[in-house]
Amino acid sequence: QVQLVESGGGLVQPGDSLRLSCEDSGLTFSAYNLAWYRQAPKKERELVASISMAHTTTYATSVKGRFTISRDNRKSTMYLQMDSLTTEDTGIYYCNVRRGSREFWGQGTQVTVSS
Repeated sequence: QVQLVESGGGLVQPGDSLRLSCEDSGLTFSAYNLAWYRQAPKKERELVASISMAHTTTYATSVKGRFTISRDNRKSTMYLQMDSLTTEDTGIYYCNVRRGSREFWGQGTQVTVSS
């Protein structure tokens, strides 16, 4: 049974940092492309960052230069280092694991940036 567990969310002030983690159980983690999505209140879910099996990364324009996605296949864990957070980064962050038609989602972790 596949289980993706996100952690690391919380309430922070603008300018602070957070590191999200997504730990997998039940998959051959290294064989999947990974991504972080987020959904802000009253907005659609959007892609924040992705990292391929070859460790190629992409970022949404709004987070480029502030967020860093990484993966540790030995630990079956993906990370999202978020620096210089702004109120616009508030939302529920979801990890996504995908290969071809197989796709799995975590339950989400709340990130709130507020002064």
